[in-house]
Amino acid sequence: MLLPKVHKGTLEIDTWLLDSGGRLPDSLRQFYLDARKVFAANYVADFTDEAIIGAAMKHDILLMGGPMLGDLTDNGVSIWLRPASTQKLTVKVKCFKSAKSTTYTGKATSAGEEVRIPINGLKPGKPYVYEVYAEEKLLSTGSFTTAPAKDSKEVFRLTFGSCMHKKGIHHQGLTEAILKRKPAAMMLLGDIAVDDRENKVNMHRADYQLRDVAKPWRTLAANVPLYTSWDDHDYFNNDLSGIPMGKHKQFTAADRDAVRAVWHQNWNNPKTEKRHEGIYFNTRIGPVEIIMLDTRSCRDNARRGQYGSFLGQEQMTWLKKTLKNSTAPFIVLSSGTMWSDYVSDGKDSWGTWDKEAREEIFSFIEQEKINGVLLISGDRHGARGFRIPRSSEFSFYEFEPASLGGVSGGKYGTNGPPAIIEKCPEQLFGYYGQDFFAFGEFTFDTSKTKAKVTFRLIDAQGIILETVEIPYNELTPE
Repeated sequence: MLLPKVHKGTLEIDTWLLDSGGRLPDSLRQFYLDARKVFAANYVADFTDEAIIGAAMKHDILLMGGPMLGDLTDNGVSIWLRPASTQKLTVKVKCFKSAKSTTYTGKATSAGEEVRIPINGLKPGKPYVYEVYAEEKLLSTGSFTTAPAKDSKEVFRLTFGSCMHKKGIHHQGLTEAILKRKPAAMMLLGDIAVDDRENKVNMHRADYQLRDVAKPWRTLAANVPLYTSWDDHDYFNNDLSGIPMGKHKQFTAADRDAVRAVWHQNWNNPKTEKRHEGIYFNTRIGPVEIIMLDTRSCRDNARRGQYGSFLGQEQMTWLKKTLKNSTAPFIVLSSGTMWSDYVSDGKDSWGTWDKEAREEIFSFIEQEKINGVLLISGDRHGARGFRIPRSSEFSFYEFEPASLGGVSGGKYGTNGPPAIIEKCPEQLFGYYGQDFFAFGEFTFDTSKTKAKVTFRLIDAQGIILETVEIPYNELTPE
């Protein structure tokens, strides 16, 4: 099924997707269909709606969503759950092959409300398994490995990608390929589960419920801690940002705030130090500082092309402070859309929005001698890698595996951006997007004698398509 149809999000399409990721229990399948009907009929319907909770009880669904892992540390992880009741939730965690477990508890104040249970007190770099119970009934199981200690010299693996869309959510082979790589965590850069629902927050929630019943997704989220940001399709619609203008002037600041609220409700990112506009955040995992920007909802459409129109001043100030304060040997800096302008001349990205701010960020990294920065991005379907040379003779590396959903692009057509950009010696590799499912992987080696990072592009069959090895000194501004 091609992207245009998937993006329409009709009942027919969503039902097709529901059945594409492996046979679901009839009760779980019917629960989703009943819940979707409630969402579609009521703009203000939330997961706590009596009709949705009634459908969950009718079909004996005690866990409407989760477990979803997130916020991995060297002594624990966060587990996100959406129970269909206010029964006490218990998570029993034990080190792999150990007989002794530790119990953690949580409880929703309302049926259908998400619950985040912090798991802590664990040992660094160790594999753990866990079980989730409602009272005495087993609901789900999963596993994770705690992050290594910050000063550890062991190898650390992180996967990432963009443009999963609903096709990738339901792709069992993709999930299996990711799990086989045994990453410590995964970064999802945007266009993940919601497709073009605009300001209809009820249908945003319906798409998240579709995500949460998908077998491939449930397997991935229960076993790999996830870090997430958004792009246009899980914001409002194609290429929309900030508070849209012109023919899209029906959207308001209240709509933006409502969509942001739904986003926070349905993901398990680390908490920020203080409340700010946007969904951006940073966190440290072992040798890596993750910085995920909000390059969608903080834009100022009235000032496109002017300084500050892409991130906004608050986010820019936060970014520079975060970069300067980081003590991690590596920093992975994500943008929902491209850092470089090689593909589509920077369409809907830094190159057509705010070149001055981009230059300020790059110059800041060089002047402050911030080492180990890797740029990752998405949006332009397919998978590509580039060097971004600087006048200082330093180069940034940018990796764009926007291929988790196997879609091409254009205006939802089959003619997306080319795999290889003409007359572009800076390009490292390129793959066309249509029916191409792949993800990126960084393997970090912080050994003093051979510190380096290795990028790999891996497809849904687990085949390594590309390998790019970067010595640490190449990520060190002179």
